[in-house]
Amino acid sequence: MGVLSWTRRGVLAAGTAMALSLGMQAEAQTPPGVLIVGQIAEPKALDPAAVTAVNDFRILMNVYDGLVRYKSGTLEVEPALATGWEISEDGTEYTFTLREGVSFHDGSPFNAEAVVFNFERMLNEDHPYHNTGPFPLAFFFSAVESVEAVDDLTVKFTLNAPYAPFLSNLAYPTGLIVSPAAVEQYGADFGRNPSGTGPFKFAEWRSNEAVVVEANPEYWDGAPGLQAVVFRPITDANTRTAEMLAGGIDMMVEVPPVALSEFQGDAFQIFEQAGPHVWFLILNAKEGPFADKRVRQAANYAINKSALVDDVLEGTAEVAAGPTPPAFAWAYNEELEPYPYDPEKAKELIAEAGAEGAELTFYVTEGGSGMLDPIAMGTAIQADLNAVGFDTKIETYEWNTFLGEVNPGLEGKADMAEMAWMTNDPDTLPFLALRTDAWPDKGGFNSGYYSNSEVDTLLEEARVATDQDKRAELYKEMQSIVQEDAPWVFVANWKQNAVTSDRVEGFELQPSFFLLLDDVVKN
Repeated sequence: MGVLSWTRRGVLAAGTAMALSLGMQAEAQTPPGVLIVGQIAEPKALDPAAVTAVNDFRILMNVYDGLVRYKSGTLEVEPALATGWEISEDGTEYTFTLREGVSFHDGSPFNAEAVVFNFERMLNEDHPYHNTGPFPLAFFFSAVESVEAVDDLTVKFTLNAPYAPFLSNLAYPTGLIVSPAAVEQYGADFGRNPSGTGPFKFAEWRSNEAVVVEANPEYWDGAPGLQAVVFRPITDANTRTAEMLAGGIDMMVEVPPVALSEFQGDAFQIFEQAGPHVWFLILNAKEGPFADKRVRQAANYAINKSALVDDVLEGTAEVAAGPTPPAFAWAYNEELEPYPYDPEKAKELIAEAGAEGAELTFYVTEGGSGMLDPIAMGTAIQADLNAVGFDTKIETYEWNTFLGEVNPGLEGKADMAEMAWMTNDPDTLPFLALRTDAWPDKGGFNSGYYSNSEVDTLLEEARVATDQDKRAELYKEMQSIVQEDAPWVFVANWKQNAVTSDRVEGFELQPSFFLLLDDVVKN
């Protein structure tokens, strides 16, 4: 039976429902060679230049390749579609030699012109297919002045200044290379009809049910060990857990901490991996009570982050001290201490600012990339804030709807919102979410409208510094200022997790938080 026929027949749903009705774990209902992955949400699109969520990236990294990629188990860059590169002495020219004989899944050739097409589509407003966007993370390549096909297998990027994170950003999903022919064929619908060069080829997307990808036997890095992968969006964490226990899915990502103990048998394998993650609350610094720094600091003192980490997250995270994850050891400011839990200090600051009884609208998501246990976290945070005199009201949204509310900015809508980022470089999160020029109306993700000219300068200097020690010094100074200004409540740094059935072999979690499945086998 073909993969598509199998998924359409509904065996998975029927088998799982039967198992749940019997109240016990069933024999696995899934066929060998087909991996069923329980995702946290429906993807927004399958165009790597058009999405921002790790939930979507987990699919994309199996369909596409970039010029470079992260070496397994690290955030170090290694060759992928490029076999090598040279960097000019002044750090403004990167010349890549491309892999020969690679084709996109639609049969069109991968070459230098395809690379040029990809980056001009994102960066050039006059490009004929720029309207297939928007491209929210084009910021990653804002230093690119031009992309030139030197010959069929050589491409040169010229930057407007040295840009230290450039290679790392090329390894990020925004740098994945799509088929120009497919973009030309499907236009704005390309995100529903993807074509890359990766280990798996797109087969089918049934909205709110499944994205199916099938093995690419001609993959340049070796055929994958699976016949197919089915990504199922199961937004409710309890339902996802029940499906995993019942054998309806073979892999579950972002396991709720309270559910980990349910997978302690021989039938399951639990995986954990630290990475650059930060879970925080965006505070609306433009209007309302959080326009006053004292009230933002009060929120940081009011919330018992240790209790959140120990009780809600079951010890699967650590309290965050600032905007930079400690996984970036070379750039992390170890001198910073987290805001202590001090409700009396919070009350003093609130009184000083005249914000007693302030009403707060708090956006909470049902689930999403790296969001841990967002409803339980939000409810606990609401109680802590109300205990120091705020009147906090929660509004809850499905993940993609939540992003549609938060990313355009909180002005006129909310005072605070949950958020989580998994990043690839210490530049990424602050540059996209803390600079003045990253306010939503300027194309960034600074949804709380924080602005500090000193922070802006430090971030601009850090991204052009070619010496890592100098970059580290600048980032550490930035962290000190941001912690004092408190544009966010700094909550937690998470250790990611996943569970697989004992039929799955060859799987590893990555510090990048990507899901790489080309070496996975399922019996």
